[in-house]
Amino acid sequence: MFTGIIEDLGSVGTIRPIDGGIRFEISAGEVSGDLKIGDSISVNGVCLTVVQTAGPVFTVEAVGETLEKTTLGTLEAGARVNLERAMAGNGRFGGHFVQGHVNATASVTQWLRRGENYYLEIELPPVLLPYVILEGSIAIEGISLTVAALNGRRAGINIIPHTAKVTNLQYKQPGE
Repeated sequence: MFTGIIEDLGSVGTIRPIDGGIRFEISAGEVSGDLKIGDSISVNGVCLTVVQTAGPVFTVEAVGETLEKTTLGTLEAGARVNLERAMAGNGRFGGHFVQGHVNATASVTQWLRRGENYYLEIELPPVLLPYVILEGSIAIEGISLTVAALNGRRAGINIIPHTAKVTNLQYKQPGE
């Protein structure tokens, strides 16, 4: 279980195909310090299991079904990924419940600067429409966010500068 409060921005290293999936090496700062084999970690909102650690680098694997339902299969070496360790039972709960089970992906239609803040608009697949409500919680790339606008299949989210700076949203482009 995760909160959607991103702890670190990691960098994808080596990507290797494995039988039925992909193995990713990810270099990180803060989160890699206490990771152990078997730990759950959210990578762009997807709950994955740490299968190897070596200093600031850890390795995770994603199976075919995960690659089909998420954007992990499109990652390339050097890509920046949002990271969050599993929620500790004795910590603060700052976001919303994020299970790390991805239901579908959406497309970025707008990424705009609005004064000091940003505005992200996404186009939702029809399967998600019954579950997205105005002022409801939504996790995008693992980030706990609030829906600020709904118009048909499009959802708008206001992003504060801090969130844009410490997550991979800063690299997003329309069409992704």
